Amino acid sequence: MSEMITGVTAGGTAWTPAFVQSINQSRCIGCGRCFKVCPRNVFDLIDRADTLEAEDIDDYEDLDEDNAQVMSIANGDDCIGCSACSRGCPKNCFTHAPLAAAA
Repeated sequence: MSEMITGVTAGGTAWTPAFVQSINQSRCIGCGRCFKVCPRNVFDLIDRADTLEAEDIDDYEDLDEDNAQVMSIANGDDCIGCSACSRGCPKNCFTHAPLAAAA
């Protein structure tokens, strides 16, 4: 098993960051809470229609403007693994995982 990327807290405790892997866009309500708390500009709002297959778009024609956008991972390589996005998400849309340390 490979070693995971770890850090140390100010108190000296080892900490393993969990980096954002995906967003469940079918659950996302586009509230922007994750966007607001992210210190590294990892996310961006996109039109919900851009995430749907052509045959599914008809199912979403009645979406109101408040639900017309969802969050996407725009700069995933900039994630620092703080998981603030998950803590602020009211719909539990995020998947996080630790990453292996470079050899």
